[in-house]
Amino acid sequence: MRSGWPWSAPPPGPASTIPPLRIVRFSGRGLTEGVEEHLIEGVPVRVTGPARTVADCFKYRNKIGLDVSLEALKECRTGRRCEINDLWHFAKLCRVANVMKPYLEAMSA
Repeated sequence: MRSGWPWSAPPPGPASTIPPLRIVRFSGRGLTEGVEEHLIEGVPVRVTGPARTVADCFKYRNKIGLDVSLEALKECRTGRRCEINDLWHFAKLCRVANVMKPYLEAMSA
């Protein structure tokens, strides 16, 4: 059930508890880089791109599980949804470069 909950990264301020969300806080570049805006039923929605999502999965691997992080990385690379350079950029931004490095190297070999 852990990874089945919706996740959100709202700006600083009071947090709502309905519906149940796992709230994470970002600031500075972590709040803006890798974020794309899409229109869903006419409403602008900000979502993270594939490379940023993978880096965030590794950042929160202890909460969602390493298996989820590895699956996200595998899907991203096999589906060619992002470049290695993008993954590396966001790995450094999210401070998980040392964690992701062996997995990126194994996939590149």
